[in-house]
Amino acid sequence: MRHLILALTMLLALPALAVQPDEILADPALEARAREITAELRCVVCRNESVDDSNADIARDIRLMVRERLVAGDSNEETIQYMVDRFGEYVLLNPRASGSNLILWIAGPAMLIIGLGIALGASRRRKAGAANLSADEEARLQELLKE
Repeated sequence: MRHLILALTMLLALPALAVQPDEILADPALEARAREITAELRCVVCRNESVDDSNADIARDIRLMVRERLVAGDSNEETIQYMVDRFGEYVLLNPRASGSNLILWIAGPAMLIIGLGIALGASRRRKAGAANLSADEEARLQELLKE
């Protein structure tokens, strides 16, 4: 019984694919391309959920638009660009590293490097300050460290 409950709980934890049967294309190759594209697109209503996983009405509309573009003969890149033109770069789950997004891609590593530089500089200053002790101060420091 316990195993059955565990199995049911694990099934509930799986992502619910929101693609409806009436959305699925007859051509398996086109359907696979549509799934690949919609997995890369963010639902504009939901936070960090792909269009493929979202049950929102706008997500369904986007899934249908993607399939219409593919049936019309667009490539994957053209279809994605159409969605970006229509909804903005927010629709991409993995934003492009170009234009104004480049600042965001560079800012994190740059702040990490700056922070490490500040920490290294502070550490060196602390060591340099400790090295300039007189003999009496050094003896007192050793005495305090032994306690």
